[in-house]
Amino acid sequence: MKLIIIFGPHAVGKMTVGQELSKITNLKLFHNHMTIDIVSDLFENVPKERSRLINLFRKEIFETFSNSEEYGMIFTYMWAFDRQEDWDYINYIEELFATKGAEVYFVELEAEYDLRIERNKTENRLLNKPTKRNLEKSEALFRSLEMNYRLNSFEGEITKTNYIKINNTDLLPEKAALIIKNRFSL
Repeated sequence: MKLIIIFGPHAVGKMTVGQELSKITNLKLFHNHMTIDIVSDLFENVPKERSRLINLFRKEIFETFSNSEEYGMIFTYMWAFDRQEDWDYINYIEELFATKGAEVYFVELEAEYDLRIERNKTENRLLNKPTKRNLEKSEALFRSLEMNYRLNSFEGEITKTNYIKINNTDLLPEKAALIIKNRFSL
């Protein structure tokens, strides 16, 4: 089994690259909004419960999938490098899959800020992520996250063996997916 974790800042293209990678491999895409959007409206005013349920759903999905006979999964995540909880979460996912014999790969995406602001409004994003359809709220969250967290790694910070960093500012999602597929022989 293979687990590909695609991470990077808001609207960098994690889901879109994951969609393209899924098309050219037998990997299943599990983008982070698949769990976020389930509970966001129901628990809009109860952030602790919203977070608890998102993590519970993901945990159950990861545990079940890691025990399956599937070829592999692509998981997308916005990793705040200045939050130990995020490092711990990534390590938990890696360890869960690795202990079941899975190969784990890390793909970091980065792109220019202004381009990401525009990508935040794309048809594909809005179609697949209902919580992003309120553009004013989505852009405010985007700017807040950018101000409060470091969402790309420093050079040499990630020391994982199976790691690649891709600047996809001028790269089509299909090309980024092909780079990932070829790099990790997926």
